[in-house]
Amino acid sequence: MNSSQPQSEEKATMPVVQQLPHELLANGPAAAAILSAGAGCTFMGLLAVVAAASKPIVKLLTFYLPTGPLSGVSSVAILLWLVTWFILAKRWQVKTVAIGKVNAAAFLLLTLGIMLTFPPFAGFLQGL
Repeated sequence: MNSSQPQSEEKATMPVVQQLPHELLANGPAAAAILSAGAGCTFMGLLAVVAAASKPIVKLLTFYLPTGPLSGVSSVAILLWLVTWFILAKRWQVKTVAIGKVNAAAFLLLTLGIMLTFPPFAGFLQGL
């Protein structure tokens, strides 16, 4: 520091570091959205397999006759996805969660959902 500079100038040039409140650092709501998206994909796959395997469920899930059970499968899967998202978002509202684990779980659920809608795999499950 130059002796000719006043001490107040030195303080003015130093960066001010502030601590953010814990609520602003929480990644829980984002993690809830990611995990619930994977769960929604799995719900869609599960409902598609169950609907294809059971005549009573086909009738139950046929909300709109021209589209058949797909109308109910997609509607119920969306409803379950939204409920899952709401519950997780409330539980993790101000929490910091291990986002890597959440991403891995969501990716596994997405993979399972895709496999359940893949005809050879779904047909194998229906044959069990």
